[in-house]
Amino acid sequence: MSIFDIAGRAVRILPAESAHRFTINALKTGLAKPEPQLDDPRLAVTLRKSGLRLPNPIGLAAGFDKNAEVFAPMLGFGFGFVECGTVTPRPQAGNPRPRLFRLDADRAVINRMGFNNEGIGLFVRRLSSAPRSIGIVGANVGANKDSDDRIADYVAGVKAVWPYSSYITINISSPNTPGLRGLQDRGALEELLGRIGVAAREMDAAVKNRPVFLKIAPDLDDKAIADVADVAKAQDWLSGLIVSNTTIDRPNTLASKHKAETGGLSGAPLLEKSTATLAAFHSEIGDRLDLIGAGGIASAEDVLGKLRAGAQAVQLYSALVYEGPTLAQRIKDDLVTMMNAAGATHVSQLAKT
Repeated sequence: MSIFDIAGRAVRILPAESAHRFTINALKTGLAKPEPQLDDPRLAVTLRKSGLRLPNPIGLAAGFDKNAEVFAPMLGFGFGFVECGTVTPRPQAGNPRPRLFRLDADRAVINRMGFNNEGIGLFVRRLSSAPRSIGIVGANVGANKDSDDRIADYVAGVKAVWPYSSYITINISSPNTPGLRGLQDRGALEELLGRIGVAAREMDAAVKNRPVFLKIAPDLDDKAIADVADVAKAQDWLSGLIVSNTTIDRPNTLASKHKAETGGLSGAPLLEKSTATLAAFHSEIGDRLDLIGAGGIASAEDVLGKLRAGAQAVQLYSALVYEGPTLAQRIKDDLVTMMNAAGATHVSQLAKT
């Protein structure tokens, strides 16, 4: 049993949000210190449309490092890329506590955080202080809850983080800001992406090669998936989609005492649903946009399931609650073992078996 396993069990005695804050502080102070390892070159991935080069396809999803405080140590724990945020133009407290719940029996989490963050100013200062050589660090941008013009918030966020992030994610799929998911409706999405597209072209004239992704909910029916895909394909500046965010569904298999809490459900119960949504988007989009798969990943087999559904890379977060920060390295080790056994020259070949 590693020191991280022991620490993880101790931290889980704390309430969920207190445990998360303790973890962030431990990473900031060096109490939880990674031992970086070189990646097997067979794990390296270059996303087709964006050209984003990843040392491995395992990313840390937004939500863990909301305020861009610990992206460096998380890269050191073996993630191929780290996405910070969600960040809004102005600081906001988020929803009342308690708002984060472990579902231990289900290996899941329910959150209704509500984009709590310290605001774009401090976020950008932290990103800008990091050397470019540190690795791939993305910025996930959102809108303030009380904004009179949420699309303007997204435009402001994109412009603010553009010079300092490796890529940008537009998060319109959180279920914890009232009305936010309405931006996935065809008309609203066309306006959103139209206005962001103007800003993206303006910023690209000064700072080139900032891929932009759109993060989508798993709770879309076939028509909504087709509509989102059509609108996304029409944006020549948009690099891809991240599929998916948390779900508002509650499978009848949930057994934990917090299963009825309001908010977005993530973790193991989301795996099947999010992967099906990913496959549906791939059917609509093909290779015209990059797809990053997220939702329920906790193992190398889960990663391969996302790759088989059309993803080129993946993100995880909730599984860290139960598996600790060394999970990314363990998944990579298992993928390398699988490649060795199969005689594969690249991780993508495993998805074809």
